[in-house]
Amino acid sequence: MRRDIFQAIADPTRRAIIALIALQAMTPNAIAEHFDTTRQGVSKHLRILTECELIKKEYKGREIYYQLEINKMKEIDKWLEQFRKIWETRFNQLDDLLATIKKQKK
Repeated sequence: MRRDIFQAIADPTRRAIIALIALQAMTPNAIAEHFDTTRQGVSKHLRILTECELIKKEYKGREIYYQLEINKMKEIDKWLEQFRKIWETRFNQLDDLLATIKKQKK
């Protein structure tokens, strides 16, 4: 079953895993040490993130390292860009309104 990347990032634990491995590739045990859950629980989150292609496995000897798949993150950023423009416009309008109010008080 192919999962949707937005379903994957909807979970706070999975977002935390993404943030954690964005800095450096980590083994499942090293990732699990950062969470108050079972190793199996973390493995389930890693499987979902892997299925969504947000992270990838790299084998180094007997160890598996998970690392962020940055190109897939760009897909999320592209979707968010449309909202970023709306937010920036609204913030600029708010800045203008506050400047007007400040001038009226002087």
